[in-house]
Amino acid sequence: MSEKMKSVIRKITLNGATFDNEVIEPTYVNFFYGRNGVGKSTVARTIEGDDGVVWQDGRSASDYDVLVYSQDFINRNFETYGDLKGVFTVSEPNIKIQKQVEEKTAKKDELDRQAGEYTEQSGQKVTAQQNAEDTFQKACWDKTRDICGKFPDAVKGTGRKNLFASAVLAVKAPAEQDLDKLAELYRIAYDSQARTYSQFSRISAAPTYGRLPGNDLMDKVVVSSSKTPFANFIKALNASDWVRQGHQHYSKEAAGKCPYCQQKLPANFEAEIAACFDEQYQQDISELTRFQSTYARETSAIIDKLKANLSDPMPTLDLTDYQSKLSLLESNIKINEQRIAEKVKEPTSVVSLEDIDSLLIEIGQIIDEINKKIKANNDVVGAQQQKKEECKTAVWAHIAFILQSDITSYKTSLAQLKKDAEDLKNKASQARKDSRALAEEIAELNKQTVNTKAAIDSINALLRDSGFQGFSLREKAGVANVYEVIREDGSVAENLSEGERNFIAFLYFYNLVRGSQSSEVVKDKVVVIDDPVSSMDSSALFIVGAIVRELITICNNNAQIVDDKITGTYIKQIFILTHNVYFHREVTYHQVEKYRSVSFYVIQKVHNVSTIGAPKTRQNSNIPSELENYNPVQNSYAALWNELKEIDSPISLLNVMRRILEYYFMQMYGYEGDDLRKLVLDDHKEDFIIPPEKEGEKPDNMKFNLASAMLSYISNPTGINDGLNLTEDYAEVSQYRETFKQIFYALHQEQHYNMMMGIKE
Repeated sequence: MSEKMKSVIRKITLNGATFDNEVIEPTYVNFFYGRNGVGKSTVARTIEGDDGVVWQDGRSASDYDVLVYSQDFINRNFETYGDLKGVFTVSEPNIKIQKQVEEKTAKKDELDRQAGEYTEQSGQKVTAQQNAEDTFQKACWDKTRDICGKFPDAVKGTGRKNLFASAVLAVKAPAEQDLDKLAELYRIAYDSQARTYSQFSRISAAPTYGRLPGNDLMDKVVVSSSKTPFANFIKALNASDWVRQGHQHYSKEAAGKCPYCQQKLPANFEAEIAACFDEQYQQDISELTRFQSTYARETSAIIDKLKANLSDPMPTLDLTDYQSKLSLLESNIKINEQRIAEKVKEPTSVVSLEDIDSLLIEIGQIIDEINKKIKANNDVVGAQQQKKEECKTAVWAHIAFILQSDITSYKTSLAQLKKDAEDLKNKASQARKDSRALAEEIAELNKQTVNTKAAIDSINALLRDSGFQGFSLREKAGVANVYEVIREDGSVAENLSEGERNFIAFLYFYNLVRGSQSSEVVKDKVVVIDDPVSSMDSSALFIVGAIVRELITICNNNAQIVDDKITGTYIKQIFILTHNVYFHREVTYHQVEKYRSVSFYVIQKVHNVSTIGAPKTRQNSNIPSELENYNPVQNSYAALWNELKEIDSPISLLNVMRRILEYYFMQMYGYEGDDLRKLVLDDHKEDFIIPPEKEGEKPDNMKFNLASAMLSYISNPTGINDGLNLTEDYAEVSQYRETFKQIFYALHQEQHYNMMMGIKE
């Protein structure tokens, strides 16, 4: 049996989106089928981004034109109604230039070959380095297993072979140790219960609150010194606070009347009132207010600071006295705040504040004693840390002593391998430098043979030769590299459909594949086509299908499967991804028998994880000694949907529906029969039962019973369906169809249903 043929991309590892380290090894031609949302675009972007892609020896993505048709390509290259980038293609060069290009290309190819050979040899030296490293790491691991088992904490953090070997190489002074003494040192150093603690934050030791501005007013009767008759009268009644408060509350609303007796006030009443409270009185009041806010702010900060000390205290501390003094401090501060508020309200009152300065001094003394204990603990722990370092150094010194011969041998071998690899790398780099210089020379020559109009002419010729009449392209007058889409009647298509837009973009892409994107030397191609027929009508789809088959043939020509009508081998690898069954059928025609150069893949997503099944094969019916591919997307599936649209008999309709459900959800989507039945009839039961309109009536279970009948065959391939047999007149055909549709919608597959039924969303 023949093996699959490898092309330029040898392996792709997918880790983007919902893929988890999914690996494929593609052939020349690769077909991927999967519904929307399973990860097809991730495959395309992985190849385009050269992320996780392994190329054939001595090659990289820079050696090829990697051309990817996708929605990203459309967005980059198609704007408004025809703004396309210029496409550079080679026209008929003169003989002299062509000869020079051929000579320089041959020299460049030889340099590329040499660069690849040097790179391969350098890679072999790097591989030898890795082998030497692996051997050394294993020796380190195996020869010191017993020592590491006796002192596990001393070698903690080096649990992998590479980390362990690096630690061995870092030892500066290997030395044999007395293992009994080392064991005792290890016991002392690694007491697991010890740790350091932060010291308590201290407050200022000096009493300050007795000297805050305004404190001296607390035990002073604050009254006005005014000598007006009215002021003397108020003082005689000891009513200064009463008058001040009453005036503040009622002056605006009194409307010139006494708020108590309702008599009209004298015209100079406000002046008399103001004269009762002189400037000194007002200053005292302001001083009291400032003292109130300052006291509250500063005492709050002190309390917060003292409480923060209790967030992570050392467990052995006795904090009873500290907490008691702190609680008393909080209590006294609250009392003082109440008294200050009373003084502010009634300045003539005499208030005495609780002493907190003494408490602050006492708390500071307690904190000093606590910090002494914390420091003593931290000193012990600090010494333990020193012992740990001593122990760790001694253990690694003994390990390095055991491995001395291995270390010497490894360093000598590694140094030589690194030198050889670097020399070969430099030779490869010089060859590539010379190759790039030749490429620049070739590019300068090719500039003389570049035709910027070739792409549009080619697209128009293709549309004309294919019998397509929907539109043509025309260069927009006065605007370079901008093209108009012209309808059949000669008018400019101001509003293109999504399908038309995608079609033009694909034709542009096709010309990129046939020509060159820039003035640089033309390279071989790797082509990726991601769902090219989205929203296209049948005529456009037909043309796209024919083009893709042409590209597939060119790629297959590399595998010695030469087509007389379609020549060329410049497409070295092609990837075609689609969700469209019809398109898949069109482009895979006659590809099953090309076992060695063609592979078929199915992309599935279950539980939000995307997977790609390995290509399946089967024995060639014509040549039993050979294999052929197995196309997982069979033509019968699309035929079933066509049959579904035409059938009017309930029994026949039910059988077709069962077959579609089995194929799509079990073969393509990956469900088991019982799982699918549970998902629909249990988890989404409410979607199939119509609740009663009136109380006392029974719910309508028609759709549920029909769904059960459709799924019974899937769950029970023997044909036994739990006793549920539906006769032809059980339900209307429309009810069967509606229930069938509901199954797809309940499982969030409405897009696939609409596509297969030809319903435009």
